[in-house]
Amino acid sequence: MSDVVNLTTMEVDALTDADGGLNLTDGHARLGLTAEQAAIVAGIPEMFAQASCRPFQDIEREAHTAFLHAVGQYSAPIGTGRIFSCYSSTLATDIVARALPAGATIAVLHPTFDNIADLFTTRGLNLVPMSEQALMNKDWPGAPVSAIVVTHPNNPTGLVTPRGHLRSLAEHAARNGQTVIIDASFRGQVPDAQYDTYEVLEAAGADWIVIEDTGKLWPTHELKIGMLAFSERTRYPLYRAFSESLLAASPVVLRLVTELAGDWVAGGRERARDMVERNRAVVREAIEAVGLELADPVSQISVARIALPQDGPGSGELYRKLVAHGVHVLPCAPFHWADPKSGERFIRISLARPHDTVLKGAQKLAQAFAELSADEDALVA
Repeated sequence: MSDVVNLTTMEVDALTDADGGLNLTDGHARLGLTAEQAAIVAGIPEMFAQASCRPFQDIEREAHTAFLHAVGQYSAPIGTGRIFSCYSSTLATDIVARALPAGATIAVLHPTFDNIADLFTTRGLNLVPMSEQALMNKDWPGAPVSAIVVTHPNNPTGLVTPRGHLRSLAEHAARNGQTVIIDASFRGQVPDAQYDTYEVLEAAGADWIVIEDTGKLWPTHELKIGMLAFSERTRYPLYRAFSESLLAASPVVLRLVTELAGDWVAGGRERARDMVERNRAVVREAIEAVGLELADPVSQISVARIALPQDGPGSGELYRKLVAHGVHVLPCAPFHWADPKSGERFIRISLARPHDTVLKGAQKLAQAFAELSADEDALVA
C-alpha cells in the first residue's frame, strides 16, 4: 500500500493488486462492453482514419455536441472556443486551480472527492467547507470567498443541486462578484441532474466554470474526455493554464465519445441505469442481513455509501480487514476533507462493476463487518 493516504492511492492499490482482488473503489465503469458498445469500439480503426483527414475542430465540435446534448446541456457554449477538451476531468480541475489567483479563498462542497480539495490546496488556494446542508438551505458564503465549488451530483452522496438552488447560488454569485465552479462528472448518470445548467448560470448573469466528464459512463479503459467550459465573463487566464498543460485531446477519443454518446441516447442510458440499480439492490440486501443500511438510499450515481453504527467497527478498521481478504473499497474519511472524523462511519462501494463482482464484494463486506462486531463484543464480555 502506498505511503500517501488519499482516495486515489487507495484506488491505485486496488488496480495494482498483484493477487487480483475485487476492485470496488473508483467510480469508473469497469464492465464488459455491451453489444452496442462493442460494435462502436470495433470501428476505432475508421476513427483513426477520420482523425487523420478531418479538421480537428470539426471532430471536437461534434463530440461536444453529441455528449453535452446527450446529458441535457443544450445551452453549453459549443463552437465558441469556450470549451476545452482535456484528457480527464482531473486535469481540467487542475487547470482551473492554476488559473485562480494564488491565495484566493474558495468555498468547496463538503464532503466530496478529496482530490478536488487537494488540487486547489496544492495550487495555493485557501479552502473553506460548504456543507450539503448549507447548499440545501441556500446558505451561500460571502466575502472573502471569491469562488464556490459544487459537485453536481455530489460524490459520494449522490446529492443533486436542484435547479432553483443553482439559480439562487448563481444570482448570489453575480451580486457578489463570485465565480460558480461546477464539477458535473457524474451528471450523465442522473436524469434529475440534467436540467440545462448553462441556461441557469447565464440567465443569472454569473461568472461560471463547468467541468464535464465522459469517464464515468462507459467502460473504455481511460479513453475519456474532460470538458472545461467557461463563461464570457470569466477574468481568469484559463487558456494560458490550458496551453501550459496540453496541446489537444485525442481526436480518436473525441470520435469515440461522439459514437458512445449516440448509443447513450439510443438505450445505453437505460441499460446502464438498470445495471447500477440491480447492483445497488444486492448491496442493500447483503448489508441489511448484518444490520447495516445504505446512507443515501435515493442516490442514483454508480457508487453507494454504507452507514456504520456508532458503537461498532469504524470504516478504517473495516477497510483494512477487507483489503487483507482481497476486497478493495473506500473508507469515507478522506471525502470529508475538512473534517475527516465526520466520515469515519461511512464506507463507499462502487456499483459500476459486473453483477457477480458487486454481489461477492457486498457479501464479503457484510461478513467482515459481522466478524469485527463479534470480536468487539467478545472483548467487551
